[in-house]
Amino acid sequence: MVRTYIPVDLARRVREAAGNRCGYCLSPQRLVMARLQFEHLIPLSRGGLTEEANLWLSCPLCNNYKGEQTMAADPETDEQVPLFNPRTQNWFDHFRWSADGLRIIGLTPIGRATVAALHLSDDSDALRIRSYWVEVGWHPPKE
Repeated sequence: MVRTYIPVDLARRVREAAGNRCGYCLSPQRLVMARLQFEHLIPLSRGGLTEEANLWLSCPLCNNYKGEQTMAADPETDEQVPLFNPRTQNWFDHFRWSADGLRIIGLTPIGRATVAALHLSDDSDALRIRSYWVEVGWHPPKE
């Protein structure tokens, strides 16, 4: 994977806008053991640009699962829909946390497709780590 240079000021603005957390699983930088990555919402390979409107933060797990995807199938309807856009859409309009705080549940076609495509609720490493965060009261995020 080729890394794209992100100017320091642009990186600061994106981190600030994202609240220093992953746009998909909401994992905050302070709890993630790797640096959150700058994710191109529309991948460079699909014509996306390295500009503020096309950048957000993503944890390595979510970013790796997303890859070059921009669309995915809603598991309930099999309809192809756009993936969730954390820059322009509200997370809580499309997702909620399971009662135990471990799994992300899609509420809309976009939410369900994103949960499936990015493995937001079936990656065993993510679930184990979230369980530790729940145990100490750091998770799930309320906002």
